[in-house]
Amino acid sequence: CDFGPGAGPLGGRIVAQGTLEQIVGNPNSITGPYLKGSKSIQIDNTRPEIIDPVSMREKPGVKWLTVHQAAHNTLKKIDVAFPLEHLIAVTGPSGSGKSSLVQGILYPAIASRFHRSNLIPGIHARIEGVDQLNKVMQVDQSPLGNSPSSTPATYTGVFDLIRQFYANQSESGVYHSSYFSFNAGPGRCTACDGLGKRCIEMHFLPDVWIQCEVCQGKRYQDRVLAIKYRGHSINDVLESTTAEALELFEDQTKIARMLSVMCDVGLSYVKLGQSAPTLSGGEAQRVKLAAELVRPTTGKTLFVLDEPTTGLHFDDINKLMKVLNRLVDQGNSVIIIEHNLEVIRNVDWIVDLGPEAGRQGGHLVFEGSPQAMIDHARTCHQHGSEKELLKKHTLPWARHPSYTAEALAQWESIRVDEVGSPNRKPNKKSAASTRKKPKK
Repeated sequence: CDFGPGAGPLGGRIVAQGTLEQIVGNPNSITGPYLKGSKSIQIDNTRPEIIDPVSMREKPGVKWLTVHQAAHNTLKKIDVAFPLEHLIAVTGPSGSGKSSLVQGILYPAIASRFHRSNLIPGIHARIEGVDQLNKVMQVDQSPLGNSPSSTPATYTGVFDLIRQFYANQSESGVYHSSYFSFNAGPGRCTACDGLGKRCIEMHFLPDVWIQCEVCQGKRYQDRVLAIKYRGHSINDVLESTTAEALELFEDQTKIARMLSVMCDVGLSYVKLGQSAPTLSGGEAQRVKLAAELVRPTTGKTLFVLDEPTTGLHFDDINKLMKVLNRLVDQGNSVIIIEHNLEVIRNVDWIVDLGPEAGRQGGHLVFEGSPQAMIDHARTCHQHGSEKELLKKHTLPWARHPSYTAEALAQWESIRVDEVGSPNRKPNKKSAASTRKKPKK
């Protein structure tokens, strides 16, 4: 059952239902083209491909962030290099050491240096290249906050500009920007403290929220609501979607720029005053990314995302990837822990851990570009001599393609017109069945 056709006010309808063939054949479904293969997650990346990790490290101007002797949890004292100012995917089976490397060592070590974090990094010798950064940020799908007073407008900072704009209106008189704050201002409704609703505590049952009977859900006192711009009060702005607000403030450069960024990351349908707890994980993640995009950047920030595409629709993943590439184009670096093959094939660099999970994992199986990984997987099947392979690949665990390499190579070999075809037979041999275990 496929809901849509869009999100928010544009969704809530059943656009297609039935078998896979019926979904694929329905022209109203935005999911169908992705399932068929006629539409895919494809990012226009103009950055030059990194071919060989060793030769690139010798070239001047190429910046690297290198973790030496990583031995946290199941990691086997590995040296891992991440090319800065690129989009990097850390891949491998569940339990192969991805989170131990990124979340257990890299992020805590850099956060403790720049942000005085209390996080203790896992076992490692040293990290080189940190001096080429000035900030690290972890972007996940956790809520923006548990308070109903937290909204996309307040989190991104655009509401500060909107409040100041309303304070500058001629009819505002002596009202300054604090009067237009619903969090802690003299102009907010005193009955509901600017929430527009009141909480009724229920014994042995979840709390119930009802509309404030004083302000009728409008958050503010009447004297503040009387001040309008193009017929819109401050509450009308909060009840507007990002796209509607952008149209309203199109001639206000600073406000329009911030709203435009929010629309670019796929938040055009979200209301500016929507309560943070009601946002989905994907929406919360995009609000956080939008907040970073609107801030002045030095281009030296490392963004860390752990499986950012979990629970997201193909179309949402497409939007997310464009945002991540936009961050990289600004000179930042992005590291994602990911399993989604469509995402992996669109990154600049892959760090693949494995070959298995747990004690059989923790090795650096492959490092290189997506195309290099695909070529490596195909080469392993074409050549029978391990000695010949070892001449090309210095990593001892690269004698055979990893699960990720097998899957990525198989994904790329499927023609678009074959995907979703009822005549196409599935491949009976999985990566696990065709892959040989490396000799120790």
